[in-house]
Amino acid sequence: MKQIITLGHSPDADDAFMFYGISKGIVTSERFTFEHIIKDIQSLNLLALENSIDTTAVSAHAYTKMHKQYRVMDCGASMGDGYGPILVSKDKFDSEKGLRIAVPGKLTSAFLLLQLYCKEAVFVEYDFDKVVPAILDSEVDAGLIIHEGQITYKELGLNLLLDLPKMWGQDCKYPIPLGLNVISRSLDSDVQIEISRMIKKSISYSLDNIEEALDYAMEFGRGVSRDVAREFVLMYVNEDTIDFSTRGVHGLEYLYESAYKKKLISEKIELDLILT
Repeated sequence: MKQIITLGHSPDADDAFMFYGISKGIVTSERFTFEHIIKDIQSLNLLALENSIDTTAVSAHAYTKMHKQYRVMDCGASMGDGYGPILVSKDKFDSEKGLRIAVPGKLTSAFLLLQLYCKEAVFVEYDFDKVVPAILDSEVDAGLIIHEGQITYKELGLNLLLDLPKMWGQDCKYPIPLGLNVISRSLDSDVQIEISRMIKKSISYSLDNIEEALDYAMEFGRGVSRDVAREFVLMYVNEDTIDFSTRGVHGLEYLYESAYKKKLISEKIELDLILT
């Protein structure tokens, strides 16, 4: 009997692209079989916080609250290299101070990034796909945009209020860490390593067979065009996703150090990276 491993990832095109090889049985193991848990990132964060999933994608922010239960893989991270979450609005404002801002969950890395540069505002939590409607319906003054909205916001008549990736780039030369792949410390070390290697192989397979993997990822593209889906996927699945240890880990350390200094997280995080 193969051991069943619960594997969590979001129903987003970039995650689907990464896990294509495993989902379709192209990358397999003689020891394990995967039970896929496909939920939005906030739900996956909560599962991991409850220590009730074996391996999963989580927000880099949420990891600060589960680092004693999970290790970070050296693959599968989502990094923003000159791009990433942005603050947009329907109306034009001179400053973000005092505004009501819709955010896609307070455990998201996007929200932690926003707090590094914007604290004098009122933050209101929304499901990520409700942020843009909230802006357009004037329920809020501005919204923190993630996923494909980073590409399409201008088409909706929205204005860029804070270019967070640009602000980050002025402070840090490494990419913005947004999502991480983690695995439970309760699993044996050799199990952790083999599963990490499988995920790395799945990512590599997709990058070597982009159109094939993109066909599958399009099923999770929320109705966007193939060109937009391709652009979005390749923004967040790239060489940094295959090997997080060269550049990405330095960005993650900078994020945690900066957040700790500004008292946005309560403790220093010592990273324990699985190297494959």
